[in-house]
Amino acid sequence: MATRADGTFELTSFEPEVLDEGPGAALGRVRITKTFQGGLAGISTVTMLSVADIEGGPAAYVAVERFTGELDGREGSFVLQHSAPGSHGEQLAIRVVPGTGSGGLTGIVGTFEIVQSDDGSHSYVLEYTLAFDTSQSS
Repeated sequence: MATRADGTFELTSFEPEVLDEGPGAALGRVRITKTFQGGLAGISTVTMLSVADIEGGPAAYVAVERFTGELDGREGSFVLQHSAPGSHGEQLAIRVVPGTGSGGLTGIVGTFEIVQSDDGSHSYVLEYTLAFDTSQSS
């Protein structure tokens, strides 16, 4: 059974870089840092590759994000994988990459949802399970 953690996060830096502006689309890279509060308490760094359409609107992106801190009182880190296939109603998918959990978060798997409010603030919901490595227990 999955456990739910929720809370808010703030973008503490957003550093975009245009890689290629060609016909029909612009390709870019963005480095983002976030600070989390709630069930997740800590920081993350995001490396994102993005595509903007000819009007400059977001068309698609992929990203990896390393979270370091606490999840419901357990210290460690894990990596999230983001995939947004397009801007025509396709669903954003974010998941914990299996095998990336460390410390008290070893064995974590799950899904992550971002909610952006009309005022620009961000909240999240992480549905997760932990499977511990029994070889490390005493």
